[in-house]
Amino acid sequence: MRNLTEKQKIGLIGENISAKHLAKQGFKILARNYRKKWGEIDIIAEKDNILYFFEVKSVSCEPRNQGYMPEENVHSWKAKRLSRTIKTYLAERQVSDETEFKIGIIA
Repeated sequence: MRNLTEKQKIGLIGENISAKHLAKQGFKILARNYRKKWGEIDIIAEKDNILYFFEVKSVSCEPRNQGYMPEENVHSWKAKRLSRTIKTYLAERQVSDETEFKIGIIA
């Protein structure tokens, strides 16, 4: 896995597991790691004509046993960056204003 840090390797494993799970649930994966200088979307998928933007949070331990929930790491600044990146994706792809989309966290 290239010259990735341990944290990056764990994140990539989490994203791979998440993408496989979504595909098994009938989602069509449209993009992974969509990056702009102001943010990143881990997984972009579609199901039943709805776009889904997923943020994936992975850890290497059993977090709930330690009172920690990975999804708690999606702070307000992260949500703001995610929102801006989603707007950019929609504009670049000229997605209709009528298109429904949802944002999800996979932890």
